Amino acid sequence: MRRWNGWGDESISDELPAGGAAAIERVVGPATPRRDAILADVLAGVPASRLPRHRLVVDDAETRVRHARGQSLPDWVALRTGRLGAVPDGIAFPNDGVEVRELLAWAAAVGARVVPYGGGTSVVGGVTPATDGSPWLTISMAHLAGLRVLDEPSLLATFGAGTIGPDVEAALRARNLTLGHYPQSWELSTVGGWVAARSAGQQSAGYGRIETLFAGGTVESPAGTLEMPPHPASAAGPDLRQAILGSEGRFGILTDAVMRVAPLPEVEAFPTLFLPDWERALAFTRALARARLPLAMVRTSTPAETWTNLALAGHERTLTALRWYLTARGAGPGRCMVLLGLVGRRRVMAATYVEVLGISRAFGAVRAPSMFGRQWYKGRFRTPYLRNTLWSAGYGIDTLETAVAWDRVPAMAASLAPAIRRGLADAGERVHAFTHLSHVYPTGSSLYTTFIFRLADNPDVTLERWRRLKATASEAIVRLGGTISHQHGVGSDHAAYLADEKGELGMAALGDLARRFDPAAIMHPGVLLPDAG
Repeated sequence: MRRWNGWGDESISDELPAGGAAAIERVVGPATPRRDAILADVLAGVPASRLPRHRLVVDDAETRVRHARGQSLPDWVALRTGRLGAVPDGIAFPNDGVEVRELLAWAAAVGARVVPYGGGTSVVGGVTPATDGSPWLTISMAHLAGLRVLDEPSLLATFGAGTIGPDVEAALRARNLTLGHYPQSWELSTVGGWVAARSAGQQSAGYGRIETLFAGGTVESPAGTLEMPPHPASAAGPDLRQAILGSEGRFGILTDAVMRVAPLPEVEAFPTLFLPDWERALAFTRALARARLPLAMVRTSTPAETWTNLALAGHERTLTALRWYLTARGAGPGRCMVLLGLVGRRRVMAATYVEVLGISRAFGAVRAPSMFGRQWYKGRFRTPYLRNTLWSAGYGIDTLETAVAWDRVPAMAASLAPAIRRGLADAGERVHAFTHLSHVYPTGSSLYTTFIFRLADNPDVTLERWRRLKATASEAIVRLGGTISHQHGVGSDHAAYLADEKGELGMAALGDLARRFDPAAIMHPGVLLPDAG
């Protein structure tokens, strides 16, 4: 069963190796294990629903609590301490677009706000209701799932928007096809959520970001139905798919999505290189991006992240031997790990790797044993489970990301993590922050930063620590000209910073679109656009 107050299946847990636990304590400080709220106690405090009865809506306390929050750190504080604040008044489970339209009309008639809910994996406050005096209806996509139509000659597959990642791949792989979209939340997140939040998968350099994979579909909005046919290309005015991509439920609910799929690759390999220092690692990564090789992934870690990954990996004897091996070949303490994705036709990937190695020699790269790539591939969706482990040990962990052109990558990398590390210095708290380039492009790169800090005894203090760190990072991103979100979406956590990126006219245009699709402003006020209604 899925955890009600954390990440993933409650039967799965990841333990920190002894060396990893000691490393976290060394850089952040000793922490006090947390005692979580008990579900039964939380359920006892859920207020009665303010919604009238509807045949598609359930209002029992447990279903409402399990759909009340996403996966942001404020969501975790609320769930783990039992201080949920706003809880949706009812959860609807429509079976088709007709029932979605019925629910939207009913919500407008009874004065309810609407939250679309896919996998509930938003890390930016994207599914959390507000306390605004209105009843809130959460519309789950759980019954709008599965492969609907497969047009194999066109490589187009239509999925219900509530289809989760593993079910997408299971349906396609049975036909020797793949979508190839693997965000870290893949096990729980949905096709509709990927489109709504403008997701980027781990192998998007090869398969494409979600805006490349999304070919069309159907949106049900309070103002009516929007059909987006999956033309291979069109010059018939602005592309309305671009208005839906990243709209985060403000314009309506995506009920089905037509996706561009691909044949299964002949080979999937993830070789690892180590570069002697950050400067050469960055230059090597930029050289790979400029070469436009058919790599599915290039992931380059700073020295701080490389050290952290190795510390948390366990297998101390193996890692000791690796450090000796790398140091002997010139990749000492400032080493940076570069993980590559070779996914495609065997001959093409073999030739691509030869090209990669040829480029790498000029930067002093050292090849690592193949076990690194295999271990990453095996555990690539297990990393979020460490959030549960660290929380129980007394540590909070959160992530944020941005993207900038190559001329600004060095400044962003040099400024972002250090600013976060200093973010709680005046409170006597240490923060461990580290970064990697998760998606590279010929014109620039994303930067994905993780930070770990100690939880306070008082949840309000914990939230304040998080807010300060989040604000420090967001202000640095805006100041250095980065996007406020490369892959996580805007939600409510980033809404205040969107105007810095879009400008006054751009925000006005988004507001106009919201009013066109949703005249009564019932669709999740506060998300994406910073208004409350």
